[in-house]
Amino acid sequence: MNFSSSNPLANIPTVVKNLLIINVLMLFGTWAAGSSGIDLGDTLGLHHWKSDLFRPHQLVTYMFMHGGFQHLFFNMFALWMFGKILEQVWGSKRFLIYYMVTGIGAGIIQLIVIELRILSLKSQVDPEFYQIVLNEGLSALQMGKNFTDPIAGELNHLINTTTVGASGAVFGILLAFGMLFPNTQLMLLIPPIPIKAKYFVALYGLFELYMGFSNNPADNVAHFAHLGGMLFGFILIKMWKKNTNTFY
Repeated sequence: MNFSSSNPLANIPTVVKNLLIINVLMLFGTWAAGSSGIDLGDTLGLHHWKSDLFRPHQLVTYMFMHGGFQHLFFNMFALWMFGKILEQVWGSKRFLIYYMVTGIGAGIIQLIVIELRILSLKSQVDPEFYQIVLNEGLSALQMGKNFTDPIAGELNHLINTTTVGASGAVFGILLAFGMLFPNTQLMLLIPPIPIKAKYFVALYGLFELYMGFSNNPADNVAHFAHLGGMLFGFILIKMWKKNTNTFY
């Protein structure tokens, strides 16, 4: 006799299930702490190394933080949809290694890209003014203010703004799915048309590259972190020789 489980998490592999639970709990924890005047993003979100708030552990903890329910939902939906298949193919240990490496790699790429942008802007301001940004920028942002000079204001945001989210690791998962199951048909929502996984991943990667170089800070999305997750994922998959097989 067969019995079906009423637990919606029962058929989800161990690592994916635990990642879903941890990320959801972290969002609720962020809200609870915020109601008490504590910003967990200051401690757990990823800051640039020039910021007074930067700590090395943030390269790990930032990927369990999210900016809101919508941000969390789409990341966790992709993790559930594609991650559970990868964990079943790779096994829990290898999948967890992949997830962590791509997430940390995404954070590293994000910091490098921010540093390159900082160096470009730094050359356009007086050294003494740049030092003022370093010394006073964080406290200004914490009071809801910023420098009126546009270059100084952008520098301050680059140095002291927090990066959060599992998107880098999720994009690594998307890349892995496209490499292991290239001819699997996916159905897009907008427009509602079928597309092979390999084309979906390639188009998504090109879109992120375009958005990254468009340098539009208003969209508030770490596009190069997404690409970083895909880059580290590609390297790791190539290192795992036994995963060069194609699945359909």
